[in-house]
Amino acid sequence: MSETKSGGLMGWIDARFPATKMWNEHIGEYYAPKNFNFWYYFGSLALLVLVIQILSGIWLTMNYVPSGAEAFTSVEYIMRDVEWGWLIRYIHTTGASAFFVVVYLHMFRALMYGSYQKPRELLWIFGCLILVALMAEAFMGYMLPWGQMSYWGAQVIINLFAAVPVIGPDLAMWIRGDFIISEITLNRFFALHVVAVPLAIIFLVVAHILALHEVGSNNPDGVEIKKDKGEDGNPKDGIPFHPYYTVKDLFGVAVFLIFFSIVVFFMPDFFGLFIEPPNFEPANPLVTPDHIAPVWYFAPYYAILRAIPDTFGGVVAMGAAIVILFFLPWLDRGRVRSIRYRGLSFKIALGLFAIGFVLLTYLGTQPATGLNTLLSRVGTVIYFGYFAFLFIYTAFGLERTKPVPERVTMK
Repeated sequence: MSETKSGGLMGWIDARFPATKMWNEHIGEYYAPKNFNFWYYFGSLALLVLVIQILSGIWLTMNYVPSGAEAFTSVEYIMRDVEWGWLIRYIHTTGASAFFVVVYLHMFRALMYGSYQKPRELLWIFGCLILVALMAEAFMGYMLPWGQMSYWGAQVIINLFAAVPVIGPDLAMWIRGDFIISEITLNRFFALHVVAVPLAIIFLVVAHILALHEVGSNNPDGVEIKKDKGEDGNPKDGIPFHPYYTVKDLFGVAVFLIFFSIVVFFMPDFFGLFIEPPNFEPANPLVTPDHIAPVWYFAPYYAILRAIPDTFGGVVAMGAAIVILFFLPWLDRGRVRSIRYRGLSFKIALGLFAIGFVLLTYLGTQPATGLNTLLSRVGTVIYFGYFAFLFIYTAFGLERTKPVPERVTMK
């Protein structure tokens, strides 16, 4: 890595803070594979949405009042009386769903190209921790408008912890901070949502990026570009992240912001998926909504919960659906990373996994009828079956793969 020798302002800063060194190590002289494709947009888009959420959230807190008597009214005040308040709130609510869209697609890309395999196990674990923190952040933020669905959704989710043997009731009360969901719960969720969890997410994102740049980026071929370096010491199949991928990512950002703006300005509730109709009514502990369902990004795990007849078994299955992701690097014993060179059975299994996840997402937003419960059980079997299949398929040498090229290809 080259050190700056310039004078002036940057020279003065570099003598006291490694600004140029950090730029070179992580952007200017960081060599990434030259065959990145469409699927590699979503990492940078996730970072963009994080910035959007932090900035819009800061502006919302300036007028939000975290009290049981005034929370819903303060949201209405933001929407109706604060200049551009409606826009800031819709940016924040749309950004919450956009965050999960890009993170889920980012993780699916990792499943396709084996970006969790050695030496990227820790990178994957940091990513899974980001997902868990993001879920916690979204859940707490969802309660803050103090609408009907906010209140009753929180009631259902928190009561799930009461199903844990022995410590369940005490655990649920510790989370609520009271015997029932009250202003105390709202205040602690507000504090966690605006301070504690965002700090944890920022820390994990920084750790995720540092881990990525330590081991290097994966690519659609699953080939390690660091193994083949030129006389200058740089990978032959790599190109500097700046300007090549900064320009590429700016194009992705522009396209993303077009769709993001369409949702914000023309369909901010997105047909009731981003903001449910009951949440336009103030929370009422005496009136239960006809159908309590989580926001769509929690729906697949909620469908898994409802698929199990026993409450405790459902809670365990829902938790296991997230925990099992952490063990994926050790469940997949395959010698080949990329889906391009893996066997047909793997491709079918991954396709079924994606279909099952989408099915569970839909079913989690629907009433728990007999047919929906049956389909949820099918989706649950597909979800966990993928991980079981992956272990058996790779650990016992059943996979038949194609030859992997020595260098990256430009397919």
